[in-house]
Amino acid sequence: MEEGRPVLRKFGAWLAIAAIAEIAVIILAADWLGAGATFALLLLGVVAGALLAQTEGRKAWLEAQRQMQSGQMPGQAILNGLCIMAGGLLLVIPGFLSDIVGITLLLPFTRPLYRGWLYRWLERKFRSGSFRIYGGPLR
Repeated sequence: MEEGRPVLRKFGAWLAIAAIAEIAVIILAADWLGAGATFALLLLGVVAGALLAQTEGRKAWLEAQRQMQSGQMPGQAILNGLCIMAGGLLLVIPGFLSDIVGITLLLPFTRPLYRGWLYRWLERKFRSGSFRIYGGPLR
């Protein structure tokens, strides 16, 4: 068995659980609000999330550039960028649960919670030597 297979299985299980939960919440919302209002809310989440991701992404990019120009390593700005990218992706996925997590990844006052978790996770991976970057051959 390959080394990454258990991680893929665990990810697949979480993905299936999340999809079932999203569908259940959408069905409940449609029963409560009606199909049109539910669709409008889902669409509003995508549009608002895209605008927020664009604004916050631009801020993170400018901060990373500023830090690099002053000779600093833009670690926090890069982690912010990763959180913003994940938040934007979650907002594109239809569903209210993914929208809630996506928005909290995009908001500047809730993003530090995720950034701290991501930092600690990456630090554990680096210290244990289990951090790998996969890619194709350089050209």
